[in-house]
Amino acid sequence: MKAAQKGFTLIELMIVVAIVGILAAVAIPQYSNYQSRAKASATINDIASYKMAVSSCAQETGALTGCVAGSNGVPAVATTTNLKSLTITAGVLEGTSSATATDGTTALTFKYVPTYTAGAANMTWAMDTAGSSICDGGRGLKSGQGGCP
Repeated sequence: MKAAQKGFTLIELMIVVAIVGILAAVAIPQYSNYQSRAKASATINDIASYKMAVSSCAQETGALTGCVAGSNGVPAVATTTNLKSLTITAGVLEGTSSATATDGTTALTFKYVPTYTAGAANMTWAMDTAGSSICDGGRGLKSGQGGCP
């Protein structure tokens, strides 16, 4: 009488390895994009307090010219895990994020420009897309997020 086969054949194991390899080839880049988008979003959250301080400065002084880091109620810049650098000059927030471009090493940049009208109740912020690379739907912010057009 013939004994029943036990275990897997070499072909079956090779098919499983090939399927796992294909899934990994798709999943790893997608996960990397997800991580970069999360860092870009966290960067925007990290600079929210600076935007609020610039808004208060403009309301108190009546202009954006004196709204720089470390004066007129605008705090000195403190970097975080997601916010690699930040400069605040005349209310404009410009810096780099730990989010990266598709090469995985080039940091994404941002430049927020405020619009202030003396006596107005609100201040609007716009992302300067010419000076920003963070508005990248693949690895940064998508259209409509964080002021990105």
